Amino acid sequence: MKITLREIALLLDGSVVGDDGVIIENIRPIEEAHQGDLTFIANTKYLKQLQTTEASAILATPQMQAPGKNLVIVHDPYVAFGKLLNMFYPVKHSYSGISENAFIEEGAEVSAEATLFAGVYISRGAKIAKGVVLYPHVFIGSNASVGENSILYANVTVYSGSIIGKGVILHSGVVVGGDGFGFAAPGRSNYKIPQVGYVQIDDDVEIGANSTIDRGTLGKTWIGRNVKIDNLVQIAHNVVIGENSVITAQVGVSGSTKLGKSVIIGGQAGIVGHINIGDNVMIAAQSGIHKEIGAGQIVAGSPQMPYRQWLKYEACRTKLPEMKKTLEDLKKKIAVLEKQISN
Repeated sequence: MKITLREIALLLDGSVVGDDGVIIENIRPIEEAHQGDLTFIANTKYLKQLQTTEASAILATPQMQAPGKNLVIVHDPYVAFGKLLNMFYPVKHSYSGISENAFIEEGAEVSAEATLFAGVYISRGAKIAKGVVLYPHVFIGSNASVGENSILYANVTVYSGSIIGKGVILHSGVVVGGDGFGFAAPGRSNYKIPQVGYVQIDDDVEIGANSTIDRGTLGKTWIGRNVKIDNLVQIAHNVVIGENSVITAQVGVSGSTKLGKSVIIGGQAGIVGHINIGDNVMIAAQSGIHKEIGAGQIVAGSPQMPYRQWLKYEACRTKLPEMKKTLEDLKKKIAVLEKQISN
């Protein structure tokens, strides 16, 4: 693909500093870029490479200066970078149509405009909308539905009754609608509580490889619009995740917990069940969340505490060996003084 900086600026609602007639053919990282390449800077630690990069142009913020370089000035270079990647490298599927080796049970509804690779299994009562792409060995359970233009990569499993919206991306190994972890008298009889609810995933959600979304015990587990979930995440029964939230790898959310809108959770955080987390909350990596969090708060640590308090705690923790030695020295001095006083 070849496009001028002028055309790129128009597409991104930006402006050009330098030669707007320069031709761009590829997008590359700043340390690998050469003539004909466009790069970007979204992190200040790369500013030193501005003068050494061989890129023909750089996506930059209005505050950035680089004399002698061609810049495309945009509000958010990283967002602009994503838009250009979609344009330069659109998703292409190696197959289109419905494979004769896909198995469709009687009573399923599959759009003629969907793509089903070999090995796909569609159960009775399932509905597959137009533009959907199902890669090999995707399983769609009975009465489940997949909305327009959603992509389910290889080995995704969608249990019965699950509802998947439009433009959803499920990466390989995702399981939607498996049984929630519900057992009575745990550690004794472990009596299984039937899980008869379902999962609802709204439009434009993306879920990373090998993540699991359990069905509700009763009612639904609900993933709101535009939520992004990383690899290896566990979402338990009847959890609600508000729209635009972001959950990174290895997070576990226990049953019936409700997350508000635009919540951001760092990797390996664990959240107990039956609590509410407000809108715009940020949870640091490896946090242990044991109680409710009000809107707009930032927390860290295990157990959780306000982020600034956690920073002070961590600053002290690194000094514990030194503090221990100081205490031992003081104890020895006190012992000597006490002996002198007693004599």
